[in-house]
Amino acid sequence: MLKDAVLYYHELLEDERLKRESIEALDEGLEKAKLIFGGRRLSPYLRPHFITEDDWQRVRSVCSKIWSALQKVKDIAIGNDQVLKDLGITPIEKDLVSINPGYKRISPTARLDSFLTEDAYSFVELNGESPAGIAYADSATEIFRKLPVMQKFSEKYEVIPFEGRSKLLKVLLDAYEEFLGREPDRKPVIAIVDLKGLPTQKEFELFCEYFESQGFDSFICSPEELEFADGKLYYKGVAIDIVYKRLLVNEYLPLMEEYPALLEAYKAGAICMVNSFQSKLIHKKAVFAVLTNEKYSNLFNEEELEAIRNHVPWTRQFIEGETTYKGERIDLIEWTRKNKSKLVLKPNDEYGGHGIYIGWTSSDAEWEEAMKVALVDGDYLVQERVKTSKEIFPMLFGETGEVKMLEQLVDLDPLLFFGEAESAFTRLSSSELANVTSGGGMVPTFIIKER
Repeated sequence: MLKDAVLYYHELLEDERLKRESIEALDEGLEKAKLIFGGRRLSPYLRPHFITEDDWQRVRSVCSKIWSALQKVKDIAIGNDQVLKDLGITPIEKDLVSINPGYKRISPTARLDSFLTEDAYSFVELNGESPAGIAYADSATEIFRKLPVMQKFSEKYEVIPFEGRSKLLKVLLDAYEEFLGREPDRKPVIAIVDLKGLPTQKEFELFCEYFESQGFDSFICSPEELEFADGKLYYKGVAIDIVYKRLLVNEYLPLMEEYPALLEAYKAGAICMVNSFQSKLIHKKAVFAVLTNEKYSNLFNEEELEAIRNHVPWTRQFIEGETTYKGERIDLIEWTRKNKSKLVLKPNDEYGGHGIYIGWTSSDAEWEEAMKVALVDGDYLVQERVKTSKEIFPMLFGETGEVKMLEQLVDLDPLLFFGEAESAFTRLSSSELANVTSGGGMVPTFIIKER
């Protein structure tokens, strides 16, 4: 059904008038919503990503099991030096993750980056600290729903959209109620905190607009604009109740001593911060090395272990010494050297595709150099290749909107709220890295059914 639906959608685009009207509607919608990332279209495609209802239910089930396992990693990591070491937590991060955020569940909002194929479903990364894309996806969904080609397509197929902003707001409010230990007696003030001048500024504005439409005072601010006084965190004289933290720990650390108000308020329990600094525990890519290492298998129940075996790629810290691969002892460095065709090297704590080395696209010399870089850095992972998904998409080029049918890597990104997948979007790329920051694009995801 899915293949037939995609074929039908592409056949509709053979109608030049329908195609041109759809391009104009897409560009008008993107411009009006300011869905621009680094000066280019955030969604330079004329088709969204479709999945079936059965596939989405499978995604939801797997995500829930993996998240259950991740919560157990968080629970054991607090105060356990060996687990913290295996995750790559630094001494200053150790101090931050030891602070109780006032709620139990790790990373109330998160994003799992994954590939869904006909016979496999695999995760490659987890953004558990400050996942972007929720509001962008909502806006893109509304734009794509109104495209003339989508309207025509919807006459034959039922199209079910995702929505995330309301779920994010509910997460903030539920975490706040747990933080208070009671129902709040008034609507909390919400501050979106991040550095100034980032390309994600528009998404913060979309969140602010939504929060305010639901009756919540909301604003965007940066660490240097905050003041902690009299037991409260203030922005321009307004006391903050909830911090929706989009600020990454790595970006705050160099500023923390000069602008400590956010940390002081958090330590004092003056604010409910979502996500908390504890999210760093599972945001580290080495969390996959903990999940897939046999020495931690006793943490998980059989259902979780099965989900890990089937959906999380084998991952290890890239250090000298022996480890296990499929039950066999291996010398990790030598084994990595010989098996580049099925491996990637990636930094433990980076984003945007930075510092990743892909073995199957590297020459022997390039792979040897990548291994040297990883060993010198000291905080790299080696991860097994997963089966990826590719599809043909109509991609727009230039101001005139020339359309080319190109094969794209399809990275499905389920958005998790308190560990349950309740929304999603998709990133596309012509390269092996499906990443908006490194040149890819995003499209909304729709569940489709035959009418």
